[in-house]
Amino acid sequence: MTKITIPLVRIAHARSGDKADWVDFGLFAWNAAGYALLEREVTAERVQAHFAPWLPGEVDAWALPNLLALKYVLRGALQGGGARNLRLDNLGKSMAGALLRMDIEVTSDELEKALNTPRVGWWE
Repeated sequence: MTKITIPLVRIAHARSGDKADWVDFGLFAWNAAGYALLEREVTAERVQAHFAPWLPGEVDAWALPNLLALKYVLRGALQGGGARNLRLDNLGKSMAGALLRMDIEVTSDELEKALNTPRVGWWE
């Protein structure tokens, strides 16, 4: 089956913030089909490569399958922390948007399943 490239935003949503000099991400799938793709494609190594131009530290990752989520910590991403950092987003709040622009490869069947399986959440 042929693989296609899609941005994460097609199948996920994310939140980010700071913890001292680290950026802390939560990457959430809308359903189990999407979570399976995130778990396979969005590894710590891929996240580190995505942010490589300005990430001097390492990336730690944890799977949270009960939440259909992955957690990432980018060490050293704020280059000294919010009060010392000269970046426009010195607290890492907009970095979730940058993560959601990361491309992953999926088959058309996998994408269809991730998009058409009903969403799961606390609101149901």
